[in-house]
Amino acid sequence: MSQSALSKRPADVAGVARRAGPTTGERLLRAAEQSWRPLALLLAALVVWWVIAAAELIEAYLVPSPGATLDVLTSKAGYLWQHTWVTTYETLLGFAIAVVVGVLAAVVMVYSSTVERTLYPILLFAQVVPKIAIAPLFVVWLGFGIAPKILIAVLIAFFPVVISMVTGLKAVDPEMLQLSATMGAKPWQTFVKIRFPASLPHLFSGLKVAVTLAVTGAVVGEFVGANEGLGYVILQANGNLDTPMLFAGLLVMSLIGVVLFVVVEIAEKLLLPWHASRRDTSATTTF
Repeated sequence: MSQSALSKRPADVAGVARRAGPTTGERLLRAAEQSWRPLALLLAALVVWWVIAAAELIEAYLVPSPGATLDVLTSKAGYLWQHTWVTTYETLLGFAIAVVVGVLAAVVMVYSSTVERTLYPILLFAQVVPKIAIAPLFVVWLGFGIAPKILIAVLIAFFPVVISMVTGLKAVDPEMLQLSATMGAKPWQTFVKIRFPASLPHLFSGLKVAVTLAVTGAVVGEFVGANEGLGYVILQANGNLDTPMLFAGLLVMSLIGVVLFVVVEIAEKLLLPWHASRRDTSATTTF
């Protein structure tokens, strides 16, 4: 084969066609097609909520109107933002610790069957224990500061991270590992060049679950003992039968989870452009 033929890209070879990447308009159209259904569902839920409140089918102290909730969101924006920042900080710190510890634990478990057989049952046991049941113990041990909230966020977010990472590290094609060993690659080189990159799609799947659970963990910790944070806001509103504030706190808490999920999704798209699910262009055979 001539040097010119070898230098050709796959799309330049006869019988192979290269599909062009989508234009900006096509990207916007695709985003609209993907988002109109959830937006329509949210709009329908908002309409149902408004109808129930307007028709007084349920007492206002049980289900406030969308207008009353929006009024709280605007009039108490500063108050809500102060507590939202506290919960967000606890969530991010707990999530970061869970990611670091979870990835390290997964690597050790994959490379040591003894550690895996020892640690896996303990992880499973810790996962099934209700965190709301042991949260008071953390408050007793660590006090009413930020530490118990972060610890609960770590415990809730840790399991999806470690399980997804273990799955990703074990999902590597054995032939790739055999080829790496045949070529004389050291274990750390195989990990850096093959195992870790191949595990990233699985890891990001776990991260998207873990980041939303971290929000729940932080709020659960605030339920048990706190004087700030959205959990504190929701608990105080519930005790005062202030349902507009209660609904506002729940909406903001949900918004934090959605935003963090989208951030992880964007990070996955930027860091894994090579993954099949992220490719905008591809070579397609026409034979």
